[in-house]
Amino acid sequence: MDNFLIISCTGNNDKLGLRINKEFFIRNLLEKKNVSENLVEEISKFTKEYKTNIDENFSVIINQGPGSFSSIRISIAVAKGLEISKKVKIYGYNSVDLKIFDKENVENLVNSNLIEKKLIKPIYLS
Repeated sequence: MDNFLIISCTGNNDKLGLRINKEFFIRNLLEKKNVSENLVEEISKFTKEYKTNIDENFSVIINQGPGSFSSIRISIAVAKGLEISKKVKIYGYNSVDLKIFDKENVENLVNSNLIEKKLIKPIYLS
């Protein structure tokens, strides 16, 4: 997997990650309302900032939880929308598999086969 967008929106320390040509960038989503109201806009700004075009050669990786029901469902809906409109491949992972959201740990997650292609099995907190 060369280029991808990783979305970790579980209602706590929400972040976006973008890997383009072996470079990795992170954007913190500071307010919870960003997820519920502005996730698509944040992704759009993030990809434009790094002059990235999301297309069929791109993958999207989503944190499936555990976490906030609303945040996870919104992330999944955005990923499904990108899958339909841009023909991206989507994958999922669990929060316990990525304790620290940084380049090294995301690379380890991708290389260790902890992501699942058959999306999605969300885990919600009760």
